[in-house]
Amino acid sequence: MKIHEFQAKQILREAGVAVLRGQVARTAEEAAQAFASLGKPVAVVKAQIHAGGRGKGTVLGDSAQRGVQLVRSADEAREVASRLLGKKLVTIQTGPEGQTVRQVLVEEGCNIARELYVGVVLDRSAAMPVLMVSSEGGVEIEKVAAETPEKILKEHFHPNVGLHSYQVRKLCAALGLPAASVASAERFLQGLCRVFYQFDCSLAEINPLVLTADGELVALDAKITFDDNALFRHPDVVAFRDVSEEEPSEMRAAEAGLSYVKLHGNIGCLVNGAGLAMSTMDMIKLHGGEPANFLDVGGGADTKQVTEAFRILLSDPNVKAVLVNIFGGIMRCTTIAAALIESYKTVGFNVPLVVRLEGTEVAEGKRILAESGVDILTADGMTDAAQKVVAAAKGA
Repeated sequence: MKIHEFQAKQILREAGVAVLRGQVARTAEEAAQAFASLGKPVAVVKAQIHAGGRGKGTVLGDSAQRGVQLVRSADEAREVASRLLGKKLVTIQTGPEGQTVRQVLVEEGCNIARELYVGVVLDRSAAMPVLMVSSEGGVEIEKVAAETPEKILKEHFHPNVGLHSYQVRKLCAALGLPAASVASAERFLQGLCRVFYQFDCSLAEINPLVLTADGELVALDAKITFDDNALFRHPDVVAFRDVSEEEPSEMRAAEAGLSYVKLHGNIGCLVNGAGLAMSTMDMIKLHGGEPANFLDVGGGADTKQVTEAFRILLSDPNVKAVLVNIFGGIMRCTTIAAALIESYKTVGFNVPLVVRLEGTEVAEGKRILAESGVDILTADGMTDAAQKVVAAAKGA
């Protein structure tokens, strides 16, 4: 689950992590009032959407308007907010369609001496959280990892112990921070690590982390995501959920117990098993197609879930063909064949459907499909299935 920057900063502030003062505004007038109440000569108006790259992002139809902009008066804050609120912000992470800005954060400015990067993720190979820092703040960390990986420093820590003071001093020395800033770094980094494991986060990232002219470390930005499987432990975090920022089809799939991620292609995929689903998408791309989604119905899906899966797939206007790729293990091929026929009768397919079945009771499953009278293209093997669905999507 994702949250907004201002919500992430609220969590950090309550954990003793240094953040700048700011106020959320949902109208242009509220933005002007927020600037006045901050009482600073300079502030920053930041679009609040669940996507990174806002500083370089532009408003759809207004390329001069950035998602993050410096303002020096209440009138300027009002003007910038009016050009953001209700508009689509296009960033490197939103895709060309952008995301609607429904609120902005008006935050006080600060005297920046250096920009750094810090983030905490789970290192599955070490079975421990890892704190990563870099001198390259304000830059996409993926770019740093690809081009200058030696500039990313890592320290693992145990959740029951947290980040040790000696680890903080080690990182400060590597980053070239002044000795007077070590105490601030210790408060900041240890607090960030506490937030990560106490809130069951999957990511806690500050980019950029700012060293001010006074030698203090402050979070200029903040991004926190949470492990959905642990949300039952954090009702206060669930209250931060902004459903307007989430893909409706993904929410609908989650309610039905389906693992679904919407993509930008035109071939719908219905598969059982995450690994097989990924392989199916790879095969589609290998043969010149583009998957419209990731959809794992799991090993125990019933007719109701399969029917709902088809409803979700076919509700996407971009879908021109659907590939059903099932390996019958726990789920028998006869079960999926019967569910397909029932779904066909209930939903009504308006695009070509390619089905590949393997595994338990596959012969009987294929016989059921062949005798059903349903207009289905059957395939033998993943290559055959991928080639047929790509051709069908192209109208061949």
